[in-house]
Amino acid sequence: MILKENVSEYQPKLIKKITLTLCWILTFFVSGVEVREINLPGCSHVEPQIWYRAINGEEFVLQCALPDRDAGSNINNNSLLNQPKVKWFWHQKDKETLKAIKESSNLAFQGDALWFKPIRDNASGVYICKIWRNVPCLKIVLDVQTKKAAKCSGYDTNILYLLAGRGNSITCPGTKCYSHIKKPDVKWYKDGHQIKYRKTRPSLKLKQNEIYLNPTYDKDAGIYVCDYTLSDNITKWTVRTTVAVEVTAKTTIHPPNLLYPNGVVILEVEVGKPLELECRVQFGFETVSPMRVTWKRNIKENVNERLSQKTSVYTRGLKGHTLLHVATLKEVTEKDLRSNFTCFAENSVGNASAVIQLKQKQRVLLLYVLCSAISTLFAFVLCTAFIYQHWIEVVLMYRSYLVHNKSTEDGKEFDAFVSYAKLNSSESDSALISEEKFALELLPDMLENKYGYKLCILERDILPGGAYTDEVVTAIKQSRRVIIILSPAYVSGPSIFELQAAVNCALEDKRIKLVLIKFKDFQEPETLPPVVKKALRILPIVTWKSSISAAAHRKFWKYMCYHMPMKTTKRLGNYSLKGLSQRLFRLVY
Repeated sequence: MILKENVSEYQPKLIKKITLTLCWILTFFVSGVEVREINLPGCSHVEPQIWYRAINGEEFVLQCALPDRDAGSNINNNSLLNQPKVKWFWHQKDKETLKAIKESSNLAFQGDALWFKPIRDNASGVYICKIWRNVPCLKIVLDVQTKKAAKCSGYDTNILYLLAGRGNSITCPGTKCYSHIKKPDVKWYKDGHQIKYRKTRPSLKLKQNEIYLNPTYDKDAGIYVCDYTLSDNITKWTVRTTVAVEVTAKTTIHPPNLLYPNGVVILEVEVGKPLELECRVQFGFETVSPMRVTWKRNIKENVNERLSQKTSVYTRGLKGHTLLHVATLKEVTEKDLRSNFTCFAENSVGNASAVIQLKQKQRVLLLYVLCSAISTLFAFVLCTAFIYQHWIEVVLMYRSYLVHNKSTEDGKEFDAFVSYAKLNSSESDSALISEEKFALELLPDMLENKYGYKLCILERDILPGGAYTDEVVTAIKQSRRVIIILSPAYVSGPSIFELQAAVNCALEDKRIKLVLIKFKDFQEPETLPPVVKKALRILPIVTWKSSISAAAHRKFWKYMCYHMPMKTTKRLGNYSLKGLSQRLFRLVY
């Protein structure tokens, strides 16, 4: 019995909740359609919060804005991406059924506002707007009056045409109504913001409820909304009217200007292919213009074979606009080659015309262009391959003949300091050329005798008597390059000190460069200083290949000369201009 009583008490509440839920669902699905018995939870007993008065036959905007918000914060705001979803309802009298508002020919939704274009006297009533997912709803009373009832005297037009660059004023049309009642200052809005005096726009001023613009810019065009407060014995009304402003320029005194074609243009085409004939025409500004652009074949167009034509606006501004007029030929025929296509343009001042004549494209010319392009590409690839293969020779020739050598002015005595491992007597009898023979005989013979460089070999060029370390550092500082001959004996022996000293000197003097010669394969010992390990990884290395590299024309010596300082001699071994020309001749032919 207790359970049945609880169920019977719960059933009315459950039915009421289900009914409310169905009403909400019905409201969503009948958007824009009149419905009966719409119940808006939380809105039924809300008192009216805003009272508006509008003038019959004029544009009017009604915004879903709470009283504590700026009344014009979103008026005429065209950015709708972040606007909330708003539902509007209204009734003319309290006892009438609440109706959902739908768009019509003179009523449009824009963001959270209703735009009446224009508003009629039957639009008076109570409006309720609710922003979904938000609790508050807003009840607005709207009273639409005729100009006679509002006692409007000399009601100003709500469409103004202002001349750009001149001084103009914008008057609120609503101030001509209710002239028997004293009115406070008018608030102006444009593009979602209240209009106020700003230092950044000194040419805009607000005086006696009017906007003064001196000068007027094209950006001043738009819809202006003006509000002022009107109080009777009980209610505080907001009278709202709008003004549409268009900024114009002086009417042109020139006929159309044909940008393309101009005069007579010969256009090469292919028979059987589609073709578009473009005509770009610049028109000066005219408030009302009988402008016209058309394509004609041989001046007079046959009605039975009209060209397919389409016009689009290319650019638009106060100085006028440019039209792009296109005629389309599905395929070019022999008849088209014998025709003159005339673009004819006219405005209220005059007219202009230009002609395009079609000429069949010669395939021989196309073949010639194709062969030229292929030949140029082949020559480019060949030249690139040659430079890639003989890059070192090109650089050496450039240094020898075109670059002035300033190395003699740097105060250094030697071109290169040679560092190598001093081998013992058991190793000196090896069949391979030892590091010592390479450093003391072959290297000086080639670099000094053949190419004119001055080497510094410690045992040969430095007088004994000083400390070894000091002599090495002094010799390195007096050299432009340091040649390191790497081998297992070098990296694991005491000569590694000379490499470390060379790295330290190069860090202090940017003119000193290190050149590593890999004389024999070696494995880096773990005990090498970090600065030496880094040098072995990043410095340029030239590999010696035993007797193969000994010949003077081998690439080993080319790379050595590449890394050595520039010489001012007119001839540098095998890298003379004559030798390079002979190599190029052999490569090409």
